[in-house]
Amino acid sequence: MKYKNIFFDLDGTLTDSKPGIVKGVQYALRCCGIDEPDLDKLTSFVGPPLYKSFMNYLECSEEDAKEVVECYREYYAETGLYENALYEGIDALLYHLKEKGYKIILASSKPRIYVKRILSYFRIMRYFDIVEGSELDGKNTDKGELIAHILEKWNLKPEECVMIGDRKHDVQGAKANGMDSIAAGYGYGSKDELSEAAPTYFFSTIEELKNFF
Repeated sequence: MKYKNIFFDLDGTLTDSKPGIVKGVQYALRCCGIDEPDLDKLTSFVGPPLYKSFMNYLECSEEDAKEVVECYREYYAETGLYENALYEGIDALLYHLKEKGYKIILASSKPRIYVKRILSYFRIMRYFDIVEGSELDGKNTDKGELIAHILEKWNLKPEECVMIGDRKHDVQGAKANGMDSIAAGYGYGSKDELSEAAPTYFFSTIEELKNFF
């Protein structure tokens, strides 16, 4: 196996985070005078940078979208963060990778302060050698920029790394940095979305992912 460093997305890849995220989005939309009772209609918010999703949904400027994100965080930081569940098999997968000697890296568009709280809450922080996320001011929310930051900061070679994620942004971010990618087909990205992004590999289950390594 040529890979030495395994990058993981968080939402939809390690955890089933939809409940807390969509409820936070629902809360933020109410701050804008919009009531959306159907939480399933907000699933597209899981994964991509939030401010970009709000820009698209509300057809507003980046500045206005970031204000809505602040409203979202009022809910998420206290409640939504814990309306979340670790996918079955993830603990065993991470343990397997650790035993094999891989360097395990968390690369999430979610603010790093929340990422660390989630990893600690689910007691999987011990598996990660590097934990990186975005900043509260919006820096590194773009997956490509975040991966570039990690590669430079930790002096990693792209050809020795692979990015695992459930949305097209993970695949695109890896490609932008000359890295291979693995699409996690069990997450929130549709098969069409992921196929169009053309990942290096596609696995439908966590067990398939584990067997690959």
